[in-house]
Amino acid sequence: MQDIHGLPLSTTGVAAETFNRALRAYVGYRADLAQHAKAALEADPEFAMAHCLVGYLMMLTYNRGHAGLAANAYRDAAALAVRATAREQGHVRALGRWVAGDLDAALREWEQLLAGWPADVLAMRLAHFNYFWLGRVAEMRASLDRIAPHWSEPMAAYPTLLSCQSFALEECGEYAAAERAGRLAVELDPADVWGTHAVAHVLEMQGRRDEGIAWLQGLERHWADKSGIVHHLWWHQAMFHLERREFEAVLDLYDRRFRNLASPLVVAMPDLYIDVQNAASMLFRLERQGVDVGGRWGELADKAQARVGDCLSAFTLPHWMMALAASGREAAAAAMLAAMKDNPLPRIREVALPVCEAVMAHRRGEHELAVSRMLPVLEVLERLRELGGSHAQRDVLEQLFFDACLKAGRHADARRLLHA
Repeated sequence: MQDIHGLPLSTTGVAAETFNRALRAYVGYRADLAQHAKAALEADPEFAMAHCLVGYLMMLTYNRGHAGLAANAYRDAAALAVRATAREQGHVRALGRWVAGDLDAALREWEQLLAGWPADVLAMRLAHFNYFWLGRVAEMRASLDRIAPHWSEPMAAYPTLLSCQSFALEECGEYAAAERAGRLAVELDPADVWGTHAVAHVLEMQGRRDEGIAWLQGLERHWADKSGIVHHLWWHQAMFHLERREFEAVLDLYDRRFRNLASPLVVAMPDLYIDVQNAASMLFRLERQGVDVGGRWGELADKAQARVGDCLSAFTLPHWMMALAASGREAAAAAMLAAMKDNPLPRIREVALPVCEAVMAHRRGEHELAVSRMLPVLEVLERLRELGGSHAQRDVLEQLFFDACLKAGRHADARRLLHA
């Protein structure tokens, strides 16, 4: 049996077919991904790669509550991997490294897989995604550059490669090349939401707001079967409206689209990291413009309080803190800070922690303290990137710093960052 790019799979025909549906759903951000992954396991309970995929999907939620499920999937995959191919065994090792908390080792495993099997779309996409959330944009681009000569348009996931290249180029500041790659991905597959997303980032970074709104609205009809990525696309649309000071449109998109609590996707995972980032950062931006956001912080604070101590998504932590601070949850905020202090990862202790302290200080009106906590992180820009997130997403933290500088009378510090 073979995957969508002809790479061998150690399983039966039915299980391979359902696994490939899951693979297409993963790279295509389809909402039926879990259904197909489950079906692959049901078709062949001894299929190591199906167990591995389930483990990957649990880890991709960046939710400590799912870590046990990922560990179980790894245990089952490892027990069955003796009958698997060398490539499949490499995936099982990568999952084991990730479950153990060694993401650098997992990335090395994925890169070894790509060196041997450059058409391995699962390894490509997992490496791309995790480089991004570690803030390693140069490595994200280099990983794709190494395998691109081995890909061509007839390959099933070729638009996915283009969309990943587009996003990597955008984050590296090469906007023209990024836009070309993203538009080609969408031309080949109008439902390629990652390419849609990458072009939206280019338009955001270049201040092309009208084009951005038109781009997203023109493609929305292709999103009916997509997962929560569409919430982030609607967040991008809200960003364009925000920059045009169309605050009612932003609030409407917040309530009916990207924080629509009636949506099955939001109800199923109400504290998914990207949804929390979308919501909290937009509420903060709106308040900076003097917009009354009503009681919208409250439900985010409830989710944040339930996740105190979960530091698997570094970039989400300041957004949790925004919600706790805005809702006056002092005890929960203190517990969250304490958990970060005890975390073994430098990007949590040395970057996320002071940024979260700055978020709390800013909300309290302690602007001098907010500046002093955040300045050491911003003085070395690579440190802020360690949180992960895009330029457009991290901008909310820079806005917080500028606001604190202005209110503390620290104009020289604000100017220094502007010229950095």
